[in-house]
Amino acid sequence: MNTRTELESVGEIALIQRISQGFAATSHAETVRGIGDDAAVIDTGGPDYGLISTDMLLEGVHFDLAYSPLKHLGFKAVAVNVSDIAAMNGTPLQITVSIALSNRFSVEAVEELYSGIKAACEAYRVDLIGGDTTSSRSGLVISVTVFGKVAKDKITYRNTAKPNDVVCVTGDLGAAFLGLQLLEREKQVYMANPNMQPEISEDKSYVLERQLRPSARTDIVYELQDLGVVPAAMIDVSDGLASELMHICTQSGTGAVIFDENIPIDDVSYLVATELNLSPLTAALNGGEDYELLFTIRPHEFEKLKNHARITPIGYLTDKPDSILLGTKAGQYTPIKAQGWKHF
Repeated sequence: MNTRTELESVGEIALIQRISQGFAATSHAETVRGIGDDAAVIDTGGPDYGLISTDMLLEGVHFDLAYSPLKHLGFKAVAVNVSDIAAMNGTPLQITVSIALSNRFSVEAVEELYSGIKAACEAYRVDLIGGDTTSSRSGLVISVTVFGKVAKDKITYRNTAKPNDVVCVTGDLGAAFLGLQLLEREKQVYMANPNMQPEISEDKSYVLERQLRPSARTDIVYELQDLGVVPAAMIDVSDGLASELMHICTQSGTGAVIFDENIPIDDVSYLVATELNLSPLTAALNGGEDYELLFTIRPHEFEKLKNHARITPIGYLTDKPDSILLGTKAGQYTPIKAQGWKHF
């Protein structure tokens, strides 16, 4: 009798681990790193590695066209892929874009989507070099593959952190999740009464932009290079701070302690969280889709960036694997559990 294991019982991470076990061996010496990091790493010869990453966005799963403008969606589809290259300390160069769509989309709608893709290509200085277009019976699907490069002595993985590393994060966290909650609330109001217009004040526009049109932190990669800092380990925050920190610790064999008062949360996020009766800290830890960079640096490197306005130290790594703790001002420590985005 064949046993059936439901996808939701294992989750995305365990599923990828099961799949990758069958592909652990590679046939080509050029394949430096395959499954398991933000991007695959290819030795193309010369001083640089090639980086390849791909992501899909599915209507009804990753976005809702009830409130996602097509131009913003096109930009976001590129940005979330570019973010993976940034997480390897690399520079994006080219993308391919494949879409599947139904006949409910007009030519003008497709052009609007690609106007956002073009805007992202210009913002991140990448070339659109190809792709595929096909029909869909289940809504819009967008798949983007990005190719980039990184100097071989500057590449940053997830599994190279060490105890005593300083844990840092760029920007602020939780805003994208809170923006999504605002949009979902207004959608429910509209569905209950189509005559009601959305009531989202201008002072909340920041969290909406963070959800609908996020930015990849390629700027930080360039700034770290200028400062002469190579992160010890790095990952982008797509599934929530807790989940990404767990990835680094698990793959590096370390533990971590981070402090709630150090986690950067924007004032608008506090405002929106209060209005929605949500915890801003929970949004920051588990919300996801911020596409900031979470990285560690060796203690002696911290002096180089301690005054950086967009980088915040939030804790340190320990030699206690499986111990990831959140500390408070009162000196209490609570185990962190990853409760971010679940794909199944």
